[in-house]
Amino acid sequence: MESRISKVFYRSILILLPIICFLICIGVGRYGLGHKDALRVLADIVLHGKASVAKREYSIIINTRLSRISLALICGGGLAVAGVALQSVFSNPLVSPDTLGVASGASFGAALALLFKANLFAVQISALLFGIIACAITYTVSRVKGGQNTIMLILSGIIVGSLFQAFVSMVKYVADTDEILPNITYWLMGSLYTSNWKSIIMGAPPIIICSFILFMVRWKTNVLSLSEDEAKSLGMNIRYMRLALILCSSVITSSVVSMCGQIGWIGLLMPHMCRLIFGSDNLKVIPASISFGAVFLLICDTFSRSMTVTEVPVSILTALVGAPIFLMLLRNTGGNI
Repeated sequence: MESRISKVFYRSILILLPIICFLICIGVGRYGLGHKDALRVLADIVLHGKASVAKREYSIIINTRLSRISLALICGGGLAVAGVALQSVFSNPLVSPDTLGVASGASFGAALALLFKANLFAVQISALLFGIIACAITYTVSRVKGGQNTIMLILSGIIVGSLFQAFVSMVKYVADTDEILPNITYWLMGSLYTSNWKSIIMGAPPIIICSFILFMVRWKTNVLSLSEDEAKSLGMNIRYMRLALILCSSVITSSVVSMCGQIGWIGLLMPHMCRLIFGSDNLKVIPASISFGAVFLLICDTFSRSMTVTEVPVSILTALVGAPIFLMLLRNTGGNI
């Protein structure tokens, strides 16, 4: 009975936390619409349709705040679950979604598209494509004599990431300093200011689908800590499982970068916080990471878009908040994270 109550409480917290943060953040912004007005507008739209509210209110709540909040929840949850998956694959708590060079590859794709003044759709496609290419190169290079080990995979990811970062620097070097270079620089800083429903409709499905896959196979990620023979005795091909997790994590990371640039610390920090709270069982850690990651990015982005007249890139806030928290975790756990 106690176990059932604890499960209900655990699930309720993970579901209610993003909903509560959503209701709070929808009323925060530089425009003159507070919580009461924002909730009234949402209720009127749901009950009576778009025509029941003023165009200005509809634009602010639906096209600006709601789209941005939705993007923050999706990207935050995706980066967090990608971090859990990769840390399970490598059995290394310091691995994050950009370990395989995927983030650098996606950044190069976005920068290349921006160099040629492409539209947002082309930027997203280019970022997603080069992110997957970077992952494929890392995986191919890491194979030695038909086999593979996690050390080679991590080293290959570092090398491929450095290579694509050099490509990004080359793009920035040849870019027009008056118009294109500032766009590339600001994009790579990581921000959700370009959010709109068209980009979300294209970029969110890969994140949602891959996050759902990782959620559904969360019990199998616990088996990755076993040896290959032990995993086979449980009926699981550990090599294919690792490849599937890496592919899903890479798609998530590429899709996030394609929509809002590089946003760090979420995939590294959130899994550790969830393990400290809920234990090391991925059956609990993965859902908790999705919820906590979504809330963390939402809160950071809300401060980013409302704390100053000029918007602060959200990646700066995630680093300013994430780094001290991670240092405290290291200190309190003695490095056993």
